[in-house]
Amino acid sequence: MMLQKKNSVLVLIFLVICFVSCDSNGVFDEYKALPENQWSLKTPVQFSFQVTDTISKNNLFINIRNNNEYSFSNLYIISHLYFPNGNKIVDTLQYEMTDKNGRFLGDGFSEIKDNKLFYKENVQFPNSGEYSLEIYQAMRENNQINGIENLEGITDVGLRIEKIN
Repeated sequence: MMLQKKNSVLVLIFLVICFVSCDSNGVFDEYKALPENQWSLKTPVQFSFQVTDTISKNNLFINIRNNNEYSFSNLYIISHLYFPNGNKIVDTLQYEMTDKNGRFLGDGFSEIKDNKLFYKENVQFPNSGEYSLEIYQAMRENNQINGIENLEGITDVGLRIEKIN
């Protein structure tokens, strides 16, 4: 009986190690929690990452965690990607956050949904060095000029970079 328990524990430990080590394509993966589950219009979420591989191609993802307080079916963001040589790329992006029936997209069993959203595909970084990314929310109510000061229901914003095999 004792041997069976030890074997079960060993199998469980082995499975956990395999699960954790299976992410060999991940080059960078970081989340930033937003205070009080609100994303301020004036405060970007910032990430910095080092690039040493200028040959491989990568996919870049913006990860968004939202809860039931998020009251929109989409999300507009503006990104500023800064290169080590001083160049900058600005993109305005829109993502669907719900299906046609109003149910949140993304993974998760609780009220928190994880959304892995394509930011850039098949990217080969031209320079080695430190890159930085600023992500701003750009949401506004219908027929309003000014943006939403504090966008509620976004709990975390992340950046993930995966090497393409």
